[in-house]
Amino acid sequence: MTAPHPRGDDPRKKPSAERAARRLGTLARKWGYLISTTAYLPHTPEEIERELAALSGRLFEAVVSDPPDVEAAAAAGGRLVELRCVGADSLRRSLEVLAKALLREPELRGVDGLAERVVLVLGALSSGYGEMLREDIQKRQEGLSRALLKVEQETRQKQVITRAQFEEVFAGSASGVALTEPDGRVLRANAALAKTLNRTPAEIAALTLFDLVHPEDVEQLRDGYRDLVAGRLHRLRTGRRLVGKDGEPMWATFAASVIRDAVGTPRQVLTIVDDDTEVSLLQRRLSHQALHDVLTGLPNRQFFSTRLETLLRDADPAHGATLFHLDLDGFSQINGGLGQELGDRVLRGAAAKLKTVFEPEKALVARLGGDEFGVLVQNTADTPDVATLVRRITREFAEPEYVDGQHGVAVSAAIGVVHRPPRDVTPAELLRASDLTLRRVRRTGNQWGLFDRELDRRDRHGFGLAAAMAGAWENGEVEVGYRALVRPEDGSVESVEARLRWNHPGEGVLAHETCVRLAAATGLALPLGTWLLRTAAERLAASGLGVPLVVELTAPQAADPELVGEIRRVLDDTGLPPDRLRPGFPAAVLTADTGDAADNIRVLAEIGVPVELHGFGDATCLAEFPVRGVRLAPNLVARREHPLVTGTLSALVDAAHAAGASVSADGVETPAQAEWWQERGADLVSGPAFPELPDGLPAC
Repeated sequence: MTAPHPRGDDPRKKPSAERAARRLGTLARKWGYLISTTAYLPHTPEEIERELAALSGRLFEAVVSDPPDVEAAAAAGGRLVELRCVGADSLRRSLEVLAKALLREPELRGVDGLAERVVLVLGALSSGYGEMLREDIQKRQEGLSRALLKVEQETRQKQVITRAQFEEVFAGSASGVALTEPDGRVLRANAALAKTLNRTPAEIAALTLFDLVHPEDVEQLRDGYRDLVAGRLHRLRTGRRLVGKDGEPMWATFAASVIRDAVGTPRQVLTIVDDDTEVSLLQRRLSHQALHDVLTGLPNRQFFSTRLETLLRDADPAHGATLFHLDLDGFSQINGGLGQELGDRVLRGAAAKLKTVFEPEKALVARLGGDEFGVLVQNTADTPDVATLVRRITREFAEPEYVDGQHGVAVSAAIGVVHRPPRDVTPAELLRASDLTLRRVRRTGNQWGLFDRELDRRDRHGFGLAAAMAGAWENGEVEVGYRALVRPEDGSVESVEARLRWNHPGEGVLAHETCVRLAAATGLALPLGTWLLRTAAERLAASGLGVPLVVELTAPQAADPELVGEIRRVLDDTGLPPDRLRPGFPAAVLTADTGDAADNIRVLAEIGVPVELHGFGDATCLAEFPVRGVRLAPNLVARREHPLVTGTLSALVDAAHAAGASVSADGVETPAQAEWWQERGADLVSGPAFPELPDGLPAC
């Protein structure tokens, strides 16, 4: 900032210059405060203060200049406008504060003609302020005029484009379009509407929209248009019947909206009319396809489920209804062996046979999916009993169907029957009950079975446990425990066996056999068995115990092509010697068609891993497979004292010893039983009679 008097390097003058600078700062703050009360300033207080301090310095210099520098003062006035100090009182407040400051400034008291100089400078400030304000207003007006002109031009262009677009849509639309007065009088109609009604656009323009509608639909359409014009509806969409020139009615969809002026007064109504005659036919066809099986023509599961509730409610209360749930036997063999085309013919034949069986009854036959069918019969006093109807189904299915004169194909079916379910049962619950009954029939090997509430409760409980097992495993409820395999003569621990246990929060501890059965039902057998093998080996290696580890494999695990590789990785990761791990193969898997289990046994024997056979009951497998140990089948162990079984056990033990394999028996509950097995030649026993384990291993 410039001091208001001549500057030099004389140190005696510095204190006076510093005081002047402080006074200029004080003036700038006061000036900024007064101006901020008169106008909005798009700057921070600090920025305004710096700018006004600089202007104050220029004005002080303009006063002391000889003659007074009116050009600098005018420029300062223009700068005020640039800073947007353009409120109604901004200039007046500025002149007041500057006049007082300039006349009272001690540094200026010695200037000749100070008052005249101040008047000249402030006048020049006002003049510069006014000139700059005028130019600013003129520029803004010119900019506003250009903007308005541009908006007007763009608006006209948009109007032209909008009009052209409307005409293009109106004329080229595949839907019928009518422009009407609010009372329905037609102003314009496009060619599509004329074609739909078999009239010319001129003929339509001579009518009202309501003249084109079926007489029975006129009042409803009038009411809709009244609500639309009155503003009670934003847009009208309704289905009504049109009447063509030939008087033939046709279904159409009306979509109407109001065109209003700037003040909201309704001027015209735009109506789009779509001919729905073909669409209605197509919708009915699609609806039928969505609810019926394409192959057999029967209702599908969705349709069957939606009808169940009504059929149950409408059934005779005295006789109720019966649901038959059928699943064809061996259909996958027919489909895979003879081809899908023949399989489709079998399904169509089964559907036709079911319709024949139940034709005399009030029944709904449906294909539930795949090779499953459902039949709901509304019983009457003349309806045959369940067994009779099942025999009729079986007899009809047993008739072979000859295809291409070569294949005479007949099928049978497993049938789950729910007889006279409660009328208020939900369709989902009823189908679930029939499905569980059908599963039980499959499991037991019967041809058909009736729904049993107690068995159903048990099955649901089991399925619920199986479904929850994956989550329990992830949450740590499923654990690895061990049990001892001991020598019957002295009770010493020869090896330990890893087993699963499920610490269920509601059921208590579920044993290994239950865990394996539940895992097999949900596809967890292989991953859970692999986890048991690895976890058991890691914990045994960490315990430092030198006893062998027996792990009973699940059937999928025994036949897994990756089994040998997994065992190799477990041995490498844990450091266990190969002869310390004894995988137990289920004897049943060796009779399967696949050779994977047999290959796994041979490869493991080659790498030094001793293999056991569990569920041993047939000595012929000892001649084919290199096994180091066998565990007798549970059914033989349970009947060990039967005269016929005792002889068989002795023969099996002798055959195993002759093959170089040790023999173990499970389920030993007392020392007396252990002694009995010792007398029969068993090498190892296990069971509740031997709960003790080496330190460091949790019991199962």
